[in-house]
Amino acid sequence: MSKFRIPEDFLWGGAISANQAEGAYRENGRGISNIDLIPHGISRMDVKLGKVPNPVLDKNAYYPSHEAIDFYHHYKEDLALMGELGLKVFRTSISWSRLFPRGDEEQPNLEGIAFYRNVFKECRKYGMEPLVTLCHFDIPEGLIRTYGSWRNRKVIDCFIRYAKVCFREFSGLVKYWLTFNEINIVLHSPFSGAGIAFEEGENRNQVIYQAAHHMLVASALAVKAAHEQDPEIKIGCMLAGGSFYPYSCNPKDVWESVKKEQENLFFIDVQVRGHYPSYAGRMFEEKKVSLKIEDGDLEALRYTVDFISFSYYASRCVSADMENKTANDGNVVRSVKNPWLQTSQWGWAIDPLGLRTTMNQLYDRYQKPLFIVENGLGSKDEIAEDGTIQDDYRIDYLKQHIGAMKEAMEDGVELMGYIVWSCIDLVSASTGEMSKRYGFVYVDRDDEGKGSLQRRKKKSFYWYQKVIKDNGEYL
Repeated sequence: MSKFRIPEDFLWGGAISANQAEGAYRENGRGISNIDLIPHGISRMDVKLGKVPNPVLDKNAYYPSHEAIDFYHHYKEDLALMGELGLKVFRTSISWSRLFPRGDEEQPNLEGIAFYRNVFKECRKYGMEPLVTLCHFDIPEGLIRTYGSWRNRKVIDCFIRYAKVCFREFSGLVKYWLTFNEINIVLHSPFSGAGIAFEEGENRNQVIYQAAHHMLVASALAVKAAHEQDPEIKIGCMLAGGSFYPYSCNPKDVWESVKKEQENLFFIDVQVRGHYPSYAGRMFEEKKVSLKIEDGDLEALRYTVDFISFSYYASRCVSADMENKTANDGNVVRSVKNPWLQTSQWGWAIDPLGLRTTMNQLYDRYQKPLFIVENGLGSKDEIAEDGTIQDDYRIDYLKQHIGAMKEAMEDGVELMGYIVWSCIDLVSASTGEMSKRYGFVYVDRDDEGKGSLQRRKKKSFYWYQKVIKDNGEYL
């Protein structure tokens, strides 16, 4: 175990997202978002993957995001718990459709602004820095229906209008911002990641990468707008992280891992370096992609991020012969089962050393500050007869990953902070389940949306409280 001492200004935190926690999906002027159209159950994955060209609400289906854990009405109670936990930073997101119900209005919904201002003030009350994501798998339905979501460059202007309102209205309350959550997930889950659905016969790669180009331009222009609003703002990108291991030392497997790393880091290469990477030309050619790049786009990309944030749950493993290997079905990112690693109850590889590897690779590549903004274990939690929740498995997972994080920092990696996903149970983005629990706080809600919504602290709550108090010395 590393003897490294974490700096005193290190940002220990916990995270939620609007679409997984807030609920209140039609209250006080909020419009519907893409996530509100993704049901629980057997059709969920087809909608997430963009296989349903025009998803609509089905009165017979259950949509977990519509009520979620009702953070909208419980935020004071929940943030008081986070203050008790001792968080230095509270990561959340803004529901774009709560501020701009259709997405293309000229003026924002004032009730939406008031809600978030109250949330951020409450964070400040407990000494927590808000870290806010502008677009956490969240795009208004109106932009999907009217423009086809990010496939249309008109959405860039809508996003920048939204971003500028956020920077202006929450000036002095929010110092840390992210543009897009796990921007690379558009490759793997296009509708949940970016509101992209496909018509029959479309070139999927062409649609995705043209949409990605628009998102990258929008992200860069948001960075520009943030710094113009307040030079003290720190604004970052966000990657669904995790290294791609070759399944074997067969050179073909190694080369496959190199290609997958490039594909995964493509977005961050642009957001950090300010231009398309050298390998993009051949990648686009092989994927039959021809980007439509308009005047000013490439110049806009030069507005680069201040830091690199990423999620880390698991490493990935790839082979040149994926079809004849046992797949790891637990994650939306396609992977071969790694024989050297154990998996969670949902099939995600548990690989603490992989976090150290990922941190070193990212820092060696970019030399910009890193920020771990999601790391955690989804698991079924049981309430004991005495009312306690003894989630030692979660403590063990986090303990190992924080240890690996400290080793990477001792390696010389510059790290701003560590944020656990999640500080409170919420709807799983991947499966839509409540039973896939991540939090330090248990929420009485089941996979069908039933329950009292009562909050209850788990054993891990008290453990993480001590970790923060001792600045990572105690594990």
